[in-house]
Amino acid sequence: SYEAENGVSPGHTPLGSQSPSLTLHPSFPQGQRRESFLYRSDSDYDMSPKTVSRNSSLANGYLLFCHFNRRSPLGGVCVSPRASLSDQQYQQLALDTLEELDWCLDQLETIQTHRSVSEMASNKFKRMLNRELSHLSEMSRSGNQVSEYISSTFMDKQNEVEIPSPTLKDKSMSHISGVRKLSHSSSLSSNSMPRFGVNTDHEDELAKELEDLDKWSFNIFRVADFSNNRPLSCIMYAIFQERELLKTFRIPVDTFFTYVMTLEDHYHGNVAYHNSLHAADVTQSTHVLLSTPALDAVFTDLEILAALFAAAIHDVDHPGVSNQFLINTNSELALMYNDESVLENHHLAVGFKLLHQENCDIFQNLTKRQRQSLRKLVIDLVLATDMSKHMTLLADLKTMVETKKVTSSGVLLLDHYTERIQVLRNMVHCADLSNPTKTLPLYRQWTERIMEEFFRQGDKERERGMEISAMCDKHTASVEKSQVGFIDYIVHPLWETWADLVHPDAQELLDTLEENREWYLNTMPQSPSPPPDRHLQHDRFQFELTLEDLEHNNHNHIHMRSKELEGEEESKEAEMEENEEEEEAAETKENEEEEEGETEEKVEEGEEEEAGETEDAGGEEEEKVEVGEAEEEEEEEETAEDEADQEEVVEEEEEEES
Repeated sequence: SYEAENGVSPGHTPLGSQSPSLTLHPSFPQGQRRESFLYRSDSDYDMSPKTVSRNSSLANGYLLFCHFNRRSPLGGVCVSPRASLSDQQYQQLALDTLEELDWCLDQLETIQTHRSVSEMASNKFKRMLNRELSHLSEMSRSGNQVSEYISSTFMDKQNEVEIPSPTLKDKSMSHISGVRKLSHSSSLSSNSMPRFGVNTDHEDELAKELEDLDKWSFNIFRVADFSNNRPLSCIMYAIFQERELLKTFRIPVDTFFTYVMTLEDHYHGNVAYHNSLHAADVTQSTHVLLSTPALDAVFTDLEILAALFAAAIHDVDHPGVSNQFLINTNSELALMYNDESVLENHHLAVGFKLLHQENCDIFQNLTKRQRQSLRKLVIDLVLATDMSKHMTLLADLKTMVETKKVTSSGVLLLDHYTERIQVLRNMVHCADLSNPTKTLPLYRQWTERIMEEFFRQGDKERERGMEISAMCDKHTASVEKSQVGFIDYIVHPLWETWADLVHPDAQELLDTLEENREWYLNTMPQSPSPPPDRHLQHDRFQFELTLEDLEHNNHNHIHMRSKELEGEEESKEAEMEENEEEEEAAETKENEEEEEGETEEKVEEGEEEEAGETEDAGGEEEEKVEVGEAEEEEEEEETAEDEADQEEVVEEEEEEES
């Protein structure tokens, strides 16, 4: 478990009680729901004596306590309380010790070790995911493709590729590409404003759909149908109205609509997934997550404004291809942003650049300090939507969950700005990865759209003679298996951790996620077994560990190697014994064959002799037979003559009698 690897969470005592200085929500019973790979420990993969000893002694680790002097927290002598203390004294000592541990944790927080803890957690999760993906890649070709996609997309790994030489262009890169001059009426006012901010003939139907604005089951596809294909403009207006953000930040209504319509027009309608519909969906999902009871009154109005604005612009001017595609094709954007979060940087640049167009500055009435704070926060949130940063975000969130502080009413205590930003960063990331947690009909539509976008990229790569990216080859990709892997290794661990943070507010989402996984699992076609040909092994995707991972696992590798050597020696001994037995069996067989050969030779010789004797005997017998036959003929002739004589005598006697 996470605790077994990183220590017992603050607030948990060996007696099952909670520390008086920290109140935690009891987690939902883990036995009721499938756990993600995060709850596995390194010992599940490594059975070295050190690891086994460490884990096996964990349960007994609280049998000894060190009694510290309160003035000198690092001093003290370990004693065995059972040997000299009563049960009551033992329990009191345990509680005192935990208070000292709380003090130590506070000191660690003070010296800001959080970053290093998160980094350790991130490295650990990457190692665990590497092992899971390595196992998946060995199962089948489609499993290998899913593993490669997850690793290359969500683990901040850059594959070595042959980048074409840059071609000289006269086109200047000093401007932000993608920004177009659009003419939206700036004469809108609250008097002439349509009911939902968009011109539509289906106001009643749209009104009915917007009644579910605060629900996770909200159907953004129907909103797009009833809003004249203006889902982002409609959703932004509805949310800003409900939260009174237009009033709070004195945003003119006509300016607001000029900006959001211009923003929506900069999403590409011919891109299957990363279009204004996706932006509207992420914005509405962020709105629902901001309303989570556990986060009530945690964030300021400016932070809420920043989160919603970031969600709205987070994929603007998306070309429908991945960061890696832009890097591999030596695109202008990749050159401009030095291959680092290429699209995310571009989305930010376009989103902020549009504020400078005519009557588009929705933040015109913010103070300079508010504007600076909002810009910094929005940049942080949009950059967090780079999927290659997923493991780092997950590690940060998991670390926060393990050390979270709540009030007696269950509201999170996020005292510092950095803590609130960390939660917002993960919130927008969760909203961006929320499709599998929606109802199955919605989820399936999103899946069809993302796969269509992937396949279009694969076609472009095929036309250019490039290696086709994982899950982008329409001839080989397994849609069902990709979704099961996506849920198991990315979505489930993230939402499971978020659900722990806001417990019990996200339990229904986890249930829906599990149901959707089961549906895709049951519709998954039977994958063919991997080919036995060893020459195909080089096609398997290789998962490389970082230098830190190698150093961290060095002793494990040494032990595993020693185990392998021992196993090899045992195998060799077994092989030697088998060889000896085989040799003995072979010798016995040879002896038997030799004996059989000798017997056969003797038999053959005997047969030859018998054949010779038989031939001689046959000749003599033939002669004897011929002589015998002649004698028999003579005897028969004599007998016949005698019989004839007798007949004559009889006839004569009969004549005489007559």
